[in-house]
Amino acid sequence: MPSLFHKPPWYAAGLAFECARCGRCCSGPEEGYVWVTEGQVRAIAEHIGICLDEMYVRYVRNVNGRYSLTERSPGRNCVFLEPPDRGTRGCRIYAVRPPQCRSWPFWNANLRDPASWALAALRCPGINRGRRFNCDEIEARRRGTTE
Repeated sequence: MPSLFHKPPWYAAGLAFECARCGRCCSGPEEGYVWVTEGQVRAIAEHIGICLDEMYVRYVRNVNGRYSLTERSPGRNCVFLEPPDRGTRGCRIYAVRPPQCRSWPFWNANLRDPASWALAALRCPGINRGRRFNCDEIEARRRGTTE
């Protein structure tokens, strides 16, 4: 039974998003973390055709006991974001990208309030465009993230 005091989220009517494949969500200049589990690291290693040990050495860092994908210098872009000089900007591991990546832009920080969503839209041209996700879909994606 719903609570009489439960207020629906500000995005109860849904939010529009369509990935523009611009790579801005995967780019610096700020430091970021793409948290991964051992199973996700294994899937990425298989996808790019390297052994698990090499994957950990080349593409994973330990941050206070958790694992994150590394960043490319300069610019602090995700190591798997193809640079623009290759003719296209995209994710080399898109098919096996971690849940955190799959849940963009429906992260807790972006869903705090309309101002946070608007701020994310300044960086991401896909926000407020394309398909409208209903509240249940947004919540399902939001729960999939480990910001």
